[in-house]
Amino acid sequence: MKHLLPLVTALSLATAYPAASQQNPVVVELFTSQGCSSCPPADAMLEELAERDDVIALALHVDYWDYIGWEDPFGEAAHADRQRAYAHTAGRRSIFTPEMIVQGETDIVGAKPMKLGKAIAEHAQRAAQVELTLAREGNALRIDATALETLVGPVTVHMLRYTPHRTTEIERGENQGKTLGYANIVEGWEVLGSWDPAAPLSMTSVLEGDKPVVVILQSKGTGPILAAQRLR
Repeated sequence: MKHLLPLVTALSLATAYPAASQQNPVVVELFTSQGCSSCPPADAMLEELAERDDVIALALHVDYWDYIGWEDPFGEAAHADRQRAYAHTAGRRSIFTPEMIVQGETDIVGAKPMKLGKAIAEHAQRAAQVELTLAREGNALRIDATALETLVGPVTVHMLRYTPHRTTEIERGENQGKTLGYANIVEGWEVLGSWDPAAPLSMTSVLEGDKPVVVILQSKGTGPILAAQRLR
């Protein structure tokens, strides 16, 4: 539990800036695995962030540690592919867990609450580049966006769902014997299309069930995140 005090300090730092707002939330993606003994502190940090409205905290469980004895029930190959795409964009040859990517740009290796809090605060200070709104219309999601400055496209439109909380009793592998909680477990990540920000975006997508939904507008696939919103 030693991570809790620095995490509280870090989160206080991240909320010290007036520019942080629910209208322009910062996206934090955690690449994690139940088969990784170094991951529980980072998972706990994400649980703390999941309570905040000015941060969209997402847990992307990967599958590449399954071979060491425990198959992560939330692991998906697509999440590892996204992590590899980030590594390629940054010129890195390897991927690892835990890793956090803040707003598609800032890479944080391991569970480092002060560095994470600083990154969130810095991104929260930036002026919004895109106005993005979401609305449920029956079994559909309406997505509207307008660029607030001149942007170079194309912009990738991502949509995902997540489960707010699950607990797992881990029977094998590096975390054998532990019962661990996980927050904002990502599933059903899909690319809805591309957007040319020279004109407003207006599109709809099928939206079934009541799990929270997140839409992310991201430059060049795994470039900087320009805007993100969610409906709980």
